[in-house]
Amino acid sequence: MSGALHTIPDHDLRELLLLEEQLKKLETREAAQTSFMAYVDHVYDGFIVGRHHKIIAEKLERIASGDLKRLIVNMPPRHSKSEFASYLMPSWFLGRNAKLKIIQATMNTELAVRFGRKVRDLIADPIYHEIFPDTDLKPDSQAAGRWETSAGGEYFAAGWIDYHCPDTVVQEGSYGQVTASAG
Repeated sequence: MSGALHTIPDHDLRELLLLEEQLKKLETREAAQTSFMAYVDHVYDGFIVGRHHKIIAEKLERIASGDLKRLIVNMPPRHSKSEFASYLMPSWFLGRNAKLKIIQATMNTELAVRFGRKVRDLIADPIYHEIFPDTDLKPDSQAAGRWETSAGGEYFAAGWIDYHCPDTVVQEGSYGQVTASAG
């Protein structure tokens, strides 16, 4: 085939190259919309994939499809738990369904808001729109800890341990449990 390329006019070669680039972009988009690891690879420059990342990604895909209702991830620090569950997963879920309502609950509000800012900023980034061109932020609702998509989806950041007394901490759990500790 390469021998025949010299017989094709330059204009046609440029058009062929543009078509190949468009096809590659569409294939990347389709893969990243359905595969969490393909999405991570696209939006997280230089991410190094480990076996544990693939396992977590498969579980997150099962949550997205509705096959898995709950997931607890216990791993040592610096293994991408927060990057996946608190940053990349919410943005991927909202790209797949911009009407979702997400609550980001962490140990304190400051951390939850920090993740909210990262997710919001990623959704506003052009690299995100290469994968999810129809998901964008509502212009008048973009606070770091509480924002909305233009399709009606919502993101709300909340802290679990925000009720402090000098000698007592009260933490409310997800199923109505209350744990109190006295110092």
